[in-house]
Amino acid sequence: MTPTLVRRHRPSSSSPESRARDWAEIQERMLVPLYEAVYERLEVGSGTRLLSLGCGSGLALLMAAARGAAVSGVDPDGRRLALARERLQPEGGAARLGHGAPESLTERGTPAFNLVTAFDPLYCAGGSAHGMATALARAASCAERGAPVVLAGWGPHERCAASGALRVAARLADPMCAPARWRPSGRDDLENLAHEAGLRPDGSGRVACPYGYADMGSAVRGMLSTGAFDAAARATDEEQVTKELVEALHPYLRHDGTVWMPNIFRYLIARA
Repeated sequence: MTPTLVRRHRPSSSSPESRARDWAEIQERMLVPLYEAVYERLEVGSGTRLLSLGCGSGLALLMAAARGAAVSGVDPDGRRLALARERLQPEGGAARLGHGAPESLTERGTPAFNLVTAFDPLYCAGGSAHGMATALARAASCAERGAPVVLAGWGPHERCAASGALRVAARLADPMCAPARWRPSGRDDLENLAHEAGLRPDGSGRVACPYGYADMGSAVRGMLSTGAFDAAARATDEEQVTKELVEALHPYLRHDGTVWMPNIFRYLIARA
């Protein structure tokens, strides 16, 4: 499944609320092929009890729930989490969502999770590798022994067209005051993260996840909504970041005005 090109005429805004909405309306859908590939491989269905780390505005949870899974998720961004609640709990639905640690979603007497996912590559890269490993270990402690824990990241940078735009974020960010959340993926990054978290790697896969936008404005809003450019904007200013981002995206602007960036994502299945 490829991303749907949708025209968004709302102007770009630097407000956190607008960025969260741009994530939900424009960017989050770009990872749908990844969600589908993992859910198909792991046969997600009515017997699945899923915990999502970095659940964002809830699209991956919504897709799992549509397959019959019982879903729970945590995310550090309260605005994205509010949008997830709108999607998953419109009438007091059964989905459990939280802003804190995964343990906050466990209840005495309820079955342990049997699938944990960390789909957002920036969630995996944000902060220190040790911090992410600790978060994964805590999530795994809430899961059944041997349950799959899925990590996702970018594929080789030469096969990810978005890498050029993300390098803008890394170059403009002040490494001392505002370290970037993105860096090129190493071949064994996911395996190393799994090992540090005490998990056992047990298979991997690659998925094409093209970034497709209806126009340049949508592309800029979508990329800015990832959070990858926040440190760069703090170190310089948003106008400079936007200018250089447009320049980086220009090679992918097509004659019809759409922006299309082919990307390969990689996922790792580890065991708790």
